Amino acid sequence: MLEKSMVDNAIEAEAPASSDLASDTQATISAEIMDLQRQYFEAPAAETQPRYDYPPYRSTILRHPTKDFHHADPETIELIAPAFGPRDVDALEADLTIQASGDPIGERIIVTGRVLDGDGRPVSAQLVEIWQANAAGRYIHKRDQHHAPIDPNFTGVGRCLTDSDGSYWFRTIKPGPYPWRNHYNAWRPAHIHFSLFGRQFISRMITQMYFPGDPLFDLDPIYQSIRDQRARDRLVATYDHEVTSHEENTGYRWDLVLTGSSSTWMEPEDGE
Repeated sequence: MLEKSMVDNAIEAEAPASSDLASDTQATISAEIMDLQRQYFEAPAAETQPRYDYPPYRSTILRHPTKDFHHADPETIELIAPAFGPRDVDALEADLTIQASGDPIGERIIVTGRVLDGDGRPVSAQLVEIWQANAAGRYIHKRDQHHAPIDPNFTGVGRCLTDSDGSYWFRTIKPGPYPWRNHYNAWRPAHIHFSLFGRQFISRMITQMYFPGDPLFDLDPIYQSIRDQRARDRLVATYDHEVTSHEENTGYRWDLVLTGSSSTWMEPEDGE
């Protein structure tokens, strides 16, 4: 299963820089987002990746790099490993609804899609890992103590390997939005974290998938830190009735493009 540190890092990355910052109101954050968006519209170049220092996302003030990245030559083993196969990843790990003795609470969904390179070619045998909050917006994590129940039948983690067509598939529970301490009355849109390990230790990438029509999009500084609307749209899954099952689950389709002008936004590694 997924390492616990993956969920730990996801929670801590969304923690505030200090408790004082949480005193800002949503109106203050929204005004800053609108001002930065206006500046973006007036700029000549497109920005499809988020800025490391995005003031409405308060913790980036202390967490963004201020010096040049540390450049290192990877060792040979880092260029040829890891290698995952059916012996390492069981097909049942892709179903987050059967990990306990009972049924998890919430809307059952299937999330599927393809992992592609910049030329549209499928990326096969790719390890895809996900982690998420439960239907009430709660992670199983010691730092997540907001007033929402933990579901004893839902771990919120799963993984699979892409097939020869680059396709992945998960059955899970639709996550709920949850509060975070970026500012007063701050809420994150419902999302699922994705990790793609690649065929090299140095190529792991992390991103987030959102759901269509979420009313929190305009208010969320993490989502809005990606300034280009088309780039933001690539993070939003599409409802697919062909994936939906009769009386069982709704279905969403979301493709991940690793390189090129249509690439999916990936979170930077810590320290980058």
